[in-house]
Amino acid sequence: MADKTVTSRGGNVVSVLVNAAMMWGINIWPGWQVVPFLTPDMDRVLGIINASLTAGIVANLVFVVIRNRGIMALGNLVVLGIGLAATFRLWEVFPFDFGDSWPGWPVVVRVLLGLGIVGSIIGMVVEIVALFRSLAGFGERARQ
Repeated sequence: MADKTVTSRGGNVVSVLVNAAMMWGINIWPGWQVVPFLTPDMDRVLGIINASLTAGIVANLVFVVIRNRGIMALGNLVVLGIGLAATFRLWEVFPFDFGDSWPGWPVVVRVLLGLGIVGSIIGMVVEIVALFRSLAGFGERARQ
């Protein structure tokens, strides 16, 4: 059986690296401007997307050091909340233009954004339950 500490901490490190790479790719090189279906309105969404990625980086760095289920639930709630705000902002601004391609793309993107919203809300409920269980002493400690 693999050492669960290495596995879960390794997963947190991978999450940090993926979020950092996404921030680099979106903001520096090659930049979101090279994506052909994104409009200049992406500037109106970029701040909250960066906040979401930054929250993920910070939370996962904390999780590498602190393996407490309550702290992890709280961190996940923050990340999910900011991610939910980013998804709502994407829905509102909708910085996508698919041009003359298949006319169903906007519907597909709206459905995916809707699924992201529902998934975030479900994740938040799960983390709220985990947080209260941890505070009440019922929750299993985070895997060591």
